[in-house]
Amino acid sequence: MHDAHNPLEGLSLVGGRLCLDFANSVGSRGAEVRNDRLQEYGDLLWWGLRAGILIDAEADRLRRTAEARPEEAAAVHRRGIELREAIYRIFSARNAGEEIGEAELEVVNAEVGRAMRWARVVREGQGFAWGWDGAAELDRILWPVARSAAELLTSPERERVGECAADTCGWLYLDTSKNRSRRWCDMKDCGNRAKVRRHYRRHHAE
Repeated sequence: MHDAHNPLEGLSLVGGRLCLDFANSVGSRGAEVRNDRLQEYGDLLWWGLRAGILIDAEADRLRRTAEARPEEAAAVHRRGIELREAIYRIFSARNAGEEIGEAELEVVNAEVGRAMRWARVVREGQGFAWGWDGAAELDRILWPVARSAAELLTSPERERVGECAADTCGWLYLDTSKNRSRRWCDMKDCGNRAKVRRHYRRHHAE
């Protein structure tokens, strides 16, 4: 896929954790029309390249496999969307102080179970790291996302997950500020638009 333009190349990765960036692959959650970047299985591969969890050779191999097994690829895409929405609802609910639904946890746990079947400890330089078998499995793009969600949920960092204060955004992020004062997914994006609106309201009132 290295010789084609990545339609997700300009997608901002501001979540701070892989699973949050995956949840942020749809924008304008509060608007009438959402901007969903993952319309088909191939978009999962483009997202994987953008997020750095696939290299071109891996994406090409998975694309060819998907072309040979289109029904399976479509099923993996549906699972990916279910996982993305479950991750969003879990952390959005936590941020709002609401109860987390069991259905969402079941979706995450199902994908974690599938992922851990293929998880391996591999050598990396002089040390070790997580790795994966099953290079040709179409759902391998979901494995690191599911593991990231599980690790974040079981970490104290879960208390630092916030949701953009913009009414129509809905992006999630890990707030690493000392006083936990972050309000926007990106100050250059939603934060700047809010600043412009405040300026306009003050000027209009005067």
